[in-house]
Amino acid sequence: MKSLIQNINKAFDHRIRLGIMSILMVNESADFSMLKELLGVTDGNLASHIKALESESYIIVEKQFIGKKPNTSYKATSEGKKAFKDHIDALEKLIQNS
Repeated sequence: MKSLIQNINKAFDHRIRLGIMSILMVNESADFSMLKELLGVTDGNLASHIKALESESYIIVEKQFIGKKPNTSYKATSEGKKAFKDHIDALEKLIQNS
C-alpha cells in the first residue's frame, strides 16, 4: 500500500516556500519586493527560503537593472512547476482520504 504522504515534497513544507511557489505559479515572475510584500516576511527570511528553492532548481533568479536600480526577479522552472503541482495533488489526495 502506498503511503498517503509519499508524494508530499519536503521542499514545500514551510509556509513561506509554499507562498513563494504559489505566487510564481500564477505570475510569470515576481521580484523580491513583491514577494516580500505579499508574504509579509523579512528580507533575510525571504532570502533563505529563496535559496532553498533555488538549490532544488525549482526557481531561477534573474538579476537586471531597471534604470540605474538593481532588480532581482524570480521564476518557477518547469521542474519546479511540476514538483509543486505534484505536491498540491498529493495534499488533495490526503484530504480526500481523511
